[in-house]
Amino acid sequence: MEKILVTTSEYNGRYVAMKSFDDNTIVGVGDDPEKALKDAETKGFKNPVLLYIPEEDVVHIY
Repeated sequence: MEKILVTTSEYNGRYVAMKSFDDNTIVGVGDDPEKALKDAETKGFKNPVLLYIPEEDVVHIY
């Protein structure tokens, strides 16, 4: 079963830090991973989950 963690297009093309995989509250945002993690850490979250939200209609090959 697929779990959708971010349901808004507000963060497309950016990195987000969430509390955990179970609690997908976004606690940090940034244009690069460091900024998103730093944003979360300044709010008191020490081990957030980091995700990249791809832009719409852009193919990403990993």
